[in-house]
Amino acid sequence: MFKQLRNRFLILNLATISILMLVAFASIYIITYRDVQNDVRMDLMRISDSYLRPFDAGGQQPPRSGQATTGSSGSLAGSPNQNTPPERAVAFMIETDSSGKQVNSKSQVEIDGSVSSSALQEAIAINTDQGQFSLDGSDWAFVRQPLNSGHLYTFMDVTAQQGILTNLIYTFTAVGVVMLILLFFTSRYFANRSIRPVQDAFDKQKQFIADASHELKTPLAVINTNADVLLANPDETIRSQSKWLHYIKGETERMSRLTGDLLYLTEMEDARPTMMHSTFDLSETAENLILTMEAVIFEKELSLEYDITPGLMIEGSSQQMQQVIMILLDNAIKYCNPRGSITLALHRHNQQTVLSVSNTGEGIAPQHLDRIFDRFYRTDASRARSQGGHGLGLAIAKSIVEQHGGRIEAKSTVGESTTFSIYL
Repeated sequence: MFKQLRNRFLILNLATISILMLVAFASIYIITYRDVQNDVRMDLMRISDSYLRPFDAGGQQPPRSGQATTGSSGSLAGSPNQNTPPERAVAFMIETDSSGKQVNSKSQVEIDGSVSSSALQEAIAINTDQGQFSLDGSDWAFVRQPLNSGHLYTFMDVTAQQGILTNLIYTFTAVGVVMLILLFFTSRYFANRSIRPVQDAFDKQKQFIADASHELKTPLAVINTNADVLLANPDETIRSQSKWLHYIKGETERMSRLTGDLLYLTEMEDARPTMMHSTFDLSETAENLILTMEAVIFEKELSLEYDITPGLMIEGSSQQMQQVIMILLDNAIKYCNPRGSITLALHRHNQQTVLSVSNTGEGIAPQHLDRIFDRFYRTDASRARSQGGHGLGLAIAKSIVEQHGGRIEAKSTVGESTTFSIYL
């Protein structure tokens, strides 16, 4: 599914960029083509205008067809013209009568008679006032202007200009191909990066559904089994069957806590933008909670040490932060080694309020540290179930801390201790 999504994204991206490149290249080519054509037309008109007056004046006749002369010789040049033809232009002029027969000709450079005759035939065949054609591997442009007894055809070699346009097409093609290749790999890279968060979220959602189903399946199986036992002994009294009823009740309460935690997580994520916070004393909250937990800690023959800086005020929810501390202390009690120790510290450090809860014990392996805050994740599933946990406590703690604009992290030394630290 994600591979198809990536390919669609890639194709859409390449198609969009290709269209934009095509439009850009076409626009540049059209503008360049029009500029070249305008320059050619202006050169043709200047050349034509420089010789149009001698043709019209009926002065000394220029050489006949096939006897081309340079622009500086021949009687058609007359006196110096105001409109000087382009010096580098390879051009020639042909005067025709009303029937299209060549009468006079003149050129800036020596032109073969067959070339001028063929050019005239091409221009007559096109039968427009201006146009362009190819002749013997060269490109020629022409304009036709009326004279008293016929027409004046002015021809100019535009092979160089046409070569510029052709090279422009080749350049655009090469650049386009290279750009598309680069864009393909670039788009593929960013497509993979764009889809990866979606894929990760989807995988987490699948894992979440599988884990939640697994967590619910165990108590449901216990409830179903105990209900079958009750139904198999319909004549027994409730007192004699109380053991099975207590099992059912215990598993029902476990399911209730699980669904409650899941709903709590969902409600917190939805309510983050609108959650109301106030200033409260985190030091006092931690001290009050320790007083309630001391009896449980001492009952398990664990030692408790705490170092709390008084009067540390933060912005947030006192009840939610109390729940976070409760979760961390509860985990510390569960996973502390026999006759081990638990330490809680709360200080101000570098403009941050730092709360840390440590316990001695087996510790957490490095490969688990990045995932212990995921929902339902447990480093030892069998032990966690035997202790009544379902792997949502740290996920809830992380969600609350992030809601308060802080972060939570864990450090552990296998076989020695584990420390959870909160930075607010």
